[in-house]
Amino acid sequence: MVNQKNEYILSGLCCSNCAAVIEDKINKIPGVRDARVNLATQVLYLDENAAALSRQDLQTLVDTVEDGITVEKRDEAEHSSEERGISSFHNISGALIRRSSEIAGALLFLVLIAFPFVRNLSSGLTVALYALSYLLIGRTVLLSGLKNMRNGRLLDENFLMIIATAGAFVIGEYPEAAAVMLFYQIGEFFQDLAVDSSRRSIRNLLDSKPGLVQVLRVDSVEEMDAASVPAGTLYRLRPGDRIPLDSVIVKGQGTVDTSALTGESYPRQVREGSEVLSGFINRESLLELRSVKTLSESSYTRIIRMVEESSSRKARSEQFITRFARVYTPAVVALAVLLAVLPPLFLEGAVFRDWLYRALVFLVVSCPCALVVSIPLGFFAGIGRASREGILVKGGNYLEALNRIDTVFMDKTGTLTQGRFSVSALHPAGGTSEEELLRFAALAESSSTHPIAESIVSAWSEGRDSSELLTADSVEEVPGHGIIAHWKENRILLGKASWLQEAEIETVPGPAGKTTVHMAVDKDYYGSIVLSDEPRSDAAQTIQELKKGGISSVIMLTGDSDATAAAVAQELKLDSFQADLLPGQKVEALEMSIAQGQKTAFMGDGINDAPVLARADVGIAMGGLGSDAAIEAADIVLMADEPSRLVNARWIARKTREVVVQNIIMALGIKGVILILAAMGYAGMGLAVFGDVGVALMAVLNVMRIMSGRVPISRTERATDR
Repeated sequence: MVNQKNEYILSGLCCSNCAAVIEDKINKIPGVRDARVNLATQVLYLDENAAALSRQDLQTLVDTVEDGITVEKRDEAEHSSEERGISSFHNISGALIRRSSEIAGALLFLVLIAFPFVRNLSSGLTVALYALSYLLIGRTVLLSGLKNMRNGRLLDENFLMIIATAGAFVIGEYPEAAAVMLFYQIGEFFQDLAVDSSRRSIRNLLDSKPGLVQVLRVDSVEEMDAASVPAGTLYRLRPGDRIPLDSVIVKGQGTVDTSALTGESYPRQVREGSEVLSGFINRESLLELRSVKTLSESSYTRIIRMVEESSSRKARSEQFITRFARVYTPAVVALAVLLAVLPPLFLEGAVFRDWLYRALVFLVVSCPCALVVSIPLGFFAGIGRASREGILVKGGNYLEALNRIDTVFMDKTGTLTQGRFSVSALHPAGGTSEEELLRFAALAESSSTHPIAESIVSAWSEGRDSSELLTADSVEEVPGHGIIAHWKENRILLGKASWLQEAEIETVPGPAGKTTVHMAVDKDYYGSIVLSDEPRSDAAQTIQELKKGGISSVIMLTGDSDATAAAVAQELKLDSFQADLLPGQKVEALEMSIAQGQKTAFMGDGINDAPVLARADVGIAMGGLGSDAAIEAADIVLMADEPSRLVNARWIARKTREVVVQNIIMALGIKGVILILAAMGYAGMGLAVFGDVGVALMAVLNVMRIMSGRVPISRTERATDR
């Protein structure tokens, strides 16, 4: 994630082409390795190497691209309440006020074409009035186009509009020149509203950050800004308030609304000792909580930042359209010049004025706005729809990559299974009692948060006072094997049978198909603990739907025993599995598939899954309560403990691709037909405007379909694990 000091707000940035040009110019500065402009949030992200660039340097560069854009350091920028969370009515009103000159020009144009008295005016006055109307309507286009020409940027949409409409004036088509500029500005207005609508959804999310926290002192309550509250602070939360920081409940019980993070509509029960995440909403009772993280480290803040940055990571389709527009625009300008010049030279009876008109129509049609605007907007809509379904996609490139995967690897514990173990049997050995076996195991596991550790500690604590639980003097985790704990003079080994056997300790095999933890104390084998962990209720349905959706193989990678893995694989009808794997061996298994040309995804939830999540073509972190390392390494985060959300994520990815492809075909197809008609003389300026502005609006409306429709596996269709 880019450092906060290298983030800038580009206030006033509305043009997608301008955003692309700014990004390109900054990336060409020596020493800058990565600059990304997020049009949706108006944020410029710079890598650490660009820290030497001052705000003024960036302002100067931006001014060469577009007037009216203000560059501010993000941590210094002040967003007024009028700009954030405003209503659609006020947003439209503000846009209309900013376009007052265009409105005045449009009214003058309507008067000129609607009232008969205009025909009685002198030709000079008529031309002057149409020219005034044209200048008022096209003021921003003309100023931007002339400035771009001065800076060497000739072949953009402003240039095309100026040349086409100015040419119409030259050949005496005054009403058409003003009409083309008017309809172009109307199209730009609605495109800006569409982008602003997407931007407001992000701003509304930002506005939901917590404000004041009621910190509990010894004999008073002090209100503090959430950003100033350190970890370990005791505070009070009233019913209806949003939980500001990742915390643990120390007093009270009730329900919390988790929908902001997980997309789940049903409430979750919480009580003393429950962990709750920032962003949850306290529904019904007064709670006392102790923060475990600061605001910047808490879940909701991190998720907001991930969502905010996601649309700046461009998919290949977006990159293609940007490159395509750079070639397409000069190509059609060249064709328009040839269309105006060659026929009068070589065709008998060809009139230059007629062919110039055809060339001008050709230029109006050729503007690539429909592609440049609708493709990025399509991916942003896909990311927004995924977020609404409790799926965090960190960029359009990852959404697009979901369409290409053919092999899915999954972790077992906490991903395919519930990850909530329960002790089902104790098998003490060598005269050890069940109580002693469980006591030593709980002592060794007391400081661990692993599901197996929690189940062992829970089993020991049941029916006992918590003060009876002893803690080890030191604990060392051996990834993929177990733990080594020291307590007084005792050395405790707790883990896999094979690991204890490597330490020359004889073990007794556990039951087939069950997770079994073996324990030894000072080289003496104390016995084994058998645990059960049921598959998630939607795991089998997920695998079935993935195969229906074109996934060729679903493979389980686990560090559990071969017998346990085989039982789960058989129950869920997996294609294959690999067991007894260390974290590094999971990466090796994945790389073998990649080497064979397969496009892979890996879904896991633990800290030991972080390396393989980072290595997969698409890394998917499972569950909002998964480890921080897994969430940071993943490309996609499923914010609830439901693997079936991967099926929904692929559905959203397919729908996004479908809409993007439709927009590309529609824009190029309609423009191609009108270009041919224009060259043949069958298309006038009216049809040309439709080919530009009309197609752009159709593409934007098509994008809105991404936000509609029913996902394949809705919450009501899932059985619950809770």
